[in-house]
Amino acid sequence: MTKHIANIITGCRIIGSILLLFFPTFSLAFYITYLICGFSDMIDGSIARKTNSISKFGSRLDTVADLIFVVVSLFKLVPAIHIPGWLWIWGGVIAAIKISNIILGYVTEKQFVSLHTVMNKITGLLLFLLPLTVSLVELKYTAIVVCFLATLSAIQEGYYIIKGRVFV
Repeated sequence: MTKHIANIITGCRIIGSILLLFFPTFSLAFYITYLICGFSDMIDGSIARKTNSISKFGSRLDTVADLIFVVVSLFKLVPAIHIPGWLWIWGGVIAAIKISNIILGYVTEKQFVSLHTVMNKITGLLLFLLPLTVSLVELKYTAIVVCFLATLSAIQEGYYIIKGRVFV
């Protein structure tokens, strides 16, 4: 049982992400489920390492769970939040850098590269927290901080790939 607990937690994130579709955006149920999904993402990898149950299946399941969570979150949040034009443009620039990094990593390493740098983790945490702050602070202020760090993180990732500091 302990060998499967990380995958069970990851599976719960998939179920929780689907449940988000049925809750009104920014409702208590939405926030609680959103937080549980985020928490599960933070702990499943640690549990897999501590129980010595890391596997390719678990890694792929985690990637699928992350993708489902992000897509559902965007589906729910984008229509509910006014996003200024400059933020769309900045997000597009960050996405272009990240896509370039994926291509560059594949060309140089002959496989898809995902770097778990401190900057990437901080950016991910801030992106996760961003919807929780919308009712407290205007998006135009919080988004500047998140986009700035995301830009630096994407540039750093590209730098590491170019310099061959990739551990796959």
